[in-house]
Amino acid sequence: METITGTAAGVPFTALPPAEGTTGSAPLIVTWHMLDAPRTDPAFAAALPMAGVPAWRVHLGMPMCGARMVDGRVDAVLELIREDPLLAYLAPFLYQAADEFPAALAAVRDQLPVDDGPVAILGGSLGGAVALEVLARAEIPLAAVALVNPAVRIRSAVELIETGFGQPYPWTEAATETADALDYVRRFADRDTTPPLLLVSGELDHPAFRADANDLVDVLRKHHSTPEDVELTTVANLAHPLAEEPGLAPAPQLPTAAAVDAILTRWFIERLTAR
Repeated sequence: METITGTAAGVPFTALPPAEGTTGSAPLIVTWHMLDAPRTDPAFAAALPMAGVPAWRVHLGMPMCGARMVDGRVDAVLELIREDPLLAYLAPFLYQAADEFPAALAAVRDQLPVDDGPVAILGGSLGGAVALEVLARAEIPLAAVALVNPAVRIRSAVELIETGFGQPYPWTEAATETADALDYVRRFADRDTTPPLLLVSGELDHPAFRADANDLVDVLRKHHSTPEDVELTTVANLAHPLAEEPGLAPAPQLPTAAAVDAILTRWFIERLTAR
């Protein structure tokens, strides 16, 4: 499968062309990778290639990841986590990726033969929060949304960092306001409708992430004009990551990632070919 790499408005990307036999311009799926493995756009493309989908899959690089590492230093991220896991790390990463999206999308459309219809989006872990932020902002018409082990409530991600670093997080007023803003169950509580949405939850994902995923789906189904367009699927034996560490370079697809890939392929074929 041909892989195209480049930059779109300063954002590095890895692009995979539509399934063989697709002619003319094709729909577009844009993704944001995890901060766990796979933690770069080429690694995410290898973990979830979705080769059978008749659409371009353009995997965007997250801030300070892969080609965007600060001087190639992994410890630059650790410094931000130690400074403030939420206000210096998680929230800035998420907001920057969402802020970059409209210009990056326009640049991708200039470079690749994609159609001008609504775009589909996919995010994993913190990349899932980026996809939810893009959905919440409603600046770009969306055809479908898929999430894999997403960070639905940023508080749950902060709690994981607390556990990993063995120290409590100091919840200041600014931190509390930011966490409330990045709680997508709250954000979508009064939203009447959204595009079709698929949430893939690993059976062995962090318990808080799984609970948050259920809460989000419940809220979306309650307010969605077509509840069956909000789907929650659990993948057996899937923990949080989709690839082996270090997750920086493309690697052979794990069986659990292959199961996720098959689910996403089916979902996007159904949603994008029905347009």
